[in-house]
Amino acid sequence: MGARQVACRLLFGLVVTTGAVWGQARPFAGPYVQSTYDRLLGEIEKIRAFDNHGHPGFAGDADVDAMAIPDDSSVPLRLRDGNREMVDAAKTLFSYPYSDLSKEHLHWLVDKKAALKKSQGARYFDGILDSAGIETAVANRVSMPEYLDPARFLWVFFVDNFLFPFNNQEFVSRNPDLKLNVPLQEKLQRRNLAMVHLNGLPADLAGYLKFITAVVEADQKAGGVGLKFEVAYFRSLHFDDPTEQEAATIYSKYRGSGVPEAAEYRRFQDFIFRFLLREAGRLGLPVQIHTAVGGGDYFNLEQGNVMNLENILRDPRYERVKFILLHGGYPFERQGIWLAARKNVYLDSSLMGIFLLPEEFKRSLRQWLELFPDKIVFGSDAFPLSDALGAEESYWLATQSARTALAAALAEMVSSGEISEEQALRMARDYLHNTAAGIYQGRH
Repeated sequence: MGARQVACRLLFGLVVTTGAVWGQARPFAGPYVQSTYDRLLGEIEKIRAFDNHGHPGFAGDADVDAMAIPDDSSVPLRLRDGNREMVDAAKTLFSYPYSDLSKEHLHWLVDKKAALKKSQGARYFDGILDSAGIETAVANRVSMPEYLDPARFLWVFFVDNFLFPFNNQEFVSRNPDLKLNVPLQEKLQRRNLAMVHLNGLPADLAGYLKFITAVVEADQKAGGVGLKFEVAYFRSLHFDDPTEQEAATIYSKYRGSGVPEAAEYRRFQDFIFRFLLREAGRLGLPVQIHTAVGGGDYFNLEQGNVMNLENILRDPRYERVKFILLHGGYPFERQGIWLAARKNVYLDSSLMGIFLLPEEFKRSLRQWLELFPDKIVFGSDAFPLSDALGAEESYWLATQSARTALAAALAEMVSSGEISEEQALRMARDYLHNTAAGIYQGRH
């Protein structure tokens, strides 16, 4: 073989080998992760987010949520007093002049917010969204206040109260968290009854179902774009499929008096939950479901496991319903992402972005992006923790975490040869904005 032939074969082999490397994903990131991350982060920071889930409002606003977390509940490290990330949030949002969160200095922040609320009115939270880089935010609230701009905040309303029409002594006796929260469901049901001009529960199940429909339709007419279940705080996320006759018998038995047996009450709730799903499909309302670890010290992780919903999500009767699994089923998010194989199921990353630091959040996002990147959406889970540190700082912290973790996950995927930078930015736009915007009435 001549020298020229040898050279040609070596060159051919180099081209083939190099092409295989360029065209095949590698198990390890390449040498340019940092520079790729820097480029991607710069572009990702320009994307105005669509926040799929939060509880915007001021501390003391009882309609921020349909339930409450006991004051003495355990709190993850990142949300405890002293997290310096909150100092950064306050500096960015309010030009906070201090480098700590001492009680004396937090008084400055409380006064600053009070002055801005008074001078800006409904523009106050618009400014918070602008500073956090959020275009539109979905508000999970009992009702919408005048101080939230409907052009920026979409309303998703709670429906768990329809699951608790009877004597709830059995629920209340289980633990202090339910003792606090079941009465709040009863209060909301009384409020809904009054809204549709009923003095008490209808006489039969047919009347009760008409009552539910009337409230849901009224909330939609008032601007509601979806409905929300927090049911994992109260019972298992597995719902059997009882008949309407069975539910009617239970309703007739306990409408007026008596304490339902746990199994009977559960069967009735199973039917009502499925009825609400049918109504959501009929009305074109997306359904948000809490599917992760919850606040309070008595949240049952086994009953709240997102995989308990599998029989519901794979039921062809609900194909018209768009399901958004809030908080991604965390800490079962690695299993939960496979539920998004269903065309009408989406995972939302709210809560994860404020519980987890970016390094850990990145790992969860990368797995999601490698499997179903078109079925995941950003959410903040913003909540008014106190007068000083509220939904404002939560919005900032969640968006900063998401952008950082997202850029890191995508940079690793690009560096490993899994995707191009163009694909990475398309995935970023979908996760941060486009997918969620498309869920709610085709908003973009």
